[in-house]
Amino acid sequence: MPEEERHAIRIHLDRILVERGMTLTELSAQVGITVVNLSVLKNDRAKAIRFSTLSRICDVLQCQPGDLITHDPAEPPDRG
Repeated sequence: MPEEERHAIRIHLDRILVERGMTLTELSAQVGITVVNLSVLKNDRAKAIRFSTLSRICDVLQCQPGDLITHDPAEPPDRG
């Protein structure tokens, strides 16, 4: 990934889904977003997320954005 595209934002969707006992498919159906797009987000491949999408995910998972997203500058992604 080019240096200007590297980021230290971490998405914790997988952890929250486990905590809620929910699958990505179930979340997709309830949020109205494709499983593919949620998978991109879950696997740290997303370049952006709309606030409306983030809001719907938080509504369904009953969490705050900070539960889903953290900033960890000490561990930039190692993608080759």
